[in-house]
Amino acid sequence: MKLLQIIFLFTLITLNGFSQEKIIKHTVQAGETVTQIALKYKTTPLNIYKLNPDAQSGIKTDMILLVPNNSAASSKTTTSEKVQKEVAKTIEKESTKSSEKSAPKSAATTFLSHVTTSKETLYSLAVQYKTTIQDIENANPTLASNGLKIGDAIQIPTTNKSSSQKTEHEKNNGLSTKNTLSKTEKKPSQNIIFHTVTAKETKYAIAKAYDLTIEELEKTNPEIVAGLKIGAQLKIVTTKKITTDQQITPADIQKSQPSVSKSTATDKPTVAKTINNFTTYTIRPKETLYSLSKKFALSQDELLAINPSLSEGIKENAIIKVPSDIVVTENDAKVYTNLSKSAKNQDRKKLVLLLPFNISKIENDTVSSTTNRIKTDKFLNMTLDFYAGALMAIDSAKTLGISMDIKILDSQETKNSSNIANLIDNQNLANSDAIIGPFYQSNVERTATLLADSKAYIISPLSKEKHKPSQNLIVANAENETVKNAIFDFMKSKNGNILGIIDNKKESTKKFLKQYHSEVKLVPINDKNTFESDSLAQYCIKSKINFVILDSEKTGLILKTTAAMMALQKDYQMQLVILEKNETLDFDEIPLARLTKLKMIYPSLTRDNDSNDAKIFEKEFKQKNKIYPNAFATRGFDLTFDTILRLAQDRSFEDTINEAATEQIENKFEYEKNSQGGFNNKGIYILEYQQDLTIKEVK
Repeated sequence: MKLLQIIFLFTLITLNGFSQEKIIKHTVQAGETVTQIALKYKTTPLNIYKLNPDAQSGIKTDMILLVPNNSAASSKTTTSEKVQKEVAKTIEKESTKSSEKSAPKSAATTFLSHVTTSKETLYSLAVQYKTTIQDIENANPTLASNGLKIGDAIQIPTTNKSSSQKTEHEKNNGLSTKNTLSKTEKKPSQNIIFHTVTAKETKYAIAKAYDLTIEELEKTNPEIVAGLKIGAQLKIVTTKKITTDQQITPADIQKSQPSVSKSTATDKPTVAKTINNFTTYTIRPKETLYSLSKKFALSQDELLAINPSLSEGIKENAIIKVPSDIVVTENDAKVYTNLSKSAKNQDRKKLVLLLPFNISKIENDTVSSTTNRIKTDKFLNMTLDFYAGALMAIDSAKTLGISMDIKILDSQETKNSSNIANLIDNQNLANSDAIIGPFYQSNVERTATLLADSKAYIISPLSKEKHKPSQNLIVANAENETVKNAIFDFMKSKNGNILGIIDNKKESTKKFLKQYHSEVKLVPINDKNTFESDSLAQYCIKSKINFVILDSEKTGLILKTTAAMMALQKDYQMQLVILEKNETLDFDEIPLARLTKLKMIYPSLTRDNDSNDAKIFEKEFKQKNKIYPNAFATRGFDLTFDTILRLAQDRSFEDTINEAATEQIENKFEYEKNSQGGFNNKGIYILEYQQDLTIKEVK
């Protein structure tokens, strides 16, 4: 399937007419709910909310609602359905066909009331009550935006039963079907109390005091994921019996804080040894306070409190202590492997790509407006580019003899909505081995939550923002924070002296350095956004490489910094560092010769690749699509091909994630287990300007 053919498909489909469905005006009666109105007209609450957005904040007596009259709906196929069928046909030609049957739905529906408990998900509830995620969301509109929370009382749609069909649970308790609770609620009763955070308390200690895990505490109080604040009121949902006179006090929590005890130097490196409530750990090469805090799910302050010696610096082979009940995954330095050499055509794995074609958006477009949309819609073009690269990867896998069931589905997503719940129900996505997509971070996180109880791994393909951790979530694009920290790991591995020249307007960078790299020496910047040349020399050390981090878009400050560094090169080892690509450096006013002489380095998710494999890929892509691949097309190829190769090994997909690092055309995939759940890609390039004006990776 060629990219231009896809565009041709979008252009040729003539979109005429509107759905013949009629709309009824309904006057709200006293005591009526949206659910009752939906049942009356044989529609869903979601359809009513679509026609009446204001109703999401509540309905009132005598309020006029627009309601779809399903009895008058046209039996003709709508334009949207035609478009979707056409796209489905083109997709099926490029991937393995599979037949899916939709489960029949009962017309008679009633509702059960269910109070959610720890670790329940919409997917598990849908399986438990033999309904669908979409039907549960339709009955509870706030779930789509607020998510499922412990203690929520939600309505579960189910088929109506006659009195003779009531469950034993209903008969024994004399309850109507509407008020019947879940059979699985034979669990210890839960207590809900509120805890006020005091000084020096940590998430670990609070969770332990209430018999919770940090993940459970954060799930109930998502605002603390970024950190605790003194005075914050935390909602505690626990099975631990706590009466008024047994309230846990800050003193009790302090007792839960780990007490430091000395470790012995005879402990073997990287072997966990439990001492009371501690485990010893030996620091490995290139580890930093930041990476250690991430590994052990502790704040840097918590690590320092447990290990005061860390305040003097992170030393290789030093033995530190961490709480023993925090699961630690040892991530040995992974060897980069060519998985294509060990790929096997064994059990057919199931791969799904959820791509935001958003076919429904062009339902009412004319041919000319459709053509214009393709020219101007950057998001659609990004999707088509990624798709074209993915199809190249599928073809490459076929060439290797790899056979796999692959579906490519329209996620119909925006930043705040998607078609995920419907696809999970109707396409049986819970039986997938891996799912690439959706594109938006919020939709990826929701997909991972909905499929938390399935075997599927959800791969976030593009977002670089910080994700909410989930056991089945794989973040394939290194997060912004991780990318920046990679350059610090590199500088520290060189035992460098790290300086910073930071523009006065770059408050976010200053905050980042203060939070994660307080050892960086900041050169004072005056009110005119410049500095004295001599002040830079005062911070340099002759026996070390002096890495100077420059963060500014002001041409004057850039020229001042580079000139000062050039002058110091006769007495000091100087190297220029930027934390991310800076377009100002491409201006003619900034001499390229300076950047090359200062061997400027920066972290990057991608590299320029002039290898034979890269040239072959570029040539074949050009032949199929009549254009050269851009970054999104190459990303689509790299991620899809890498995922297929991991699925085609004689070990589990998770084993390949844990053990194998890979490199494709422009991207690295070196996954590291997140201590709070899931995996993050830390495959980042450190690129350096060379004297011959090229940019190459620094090993």
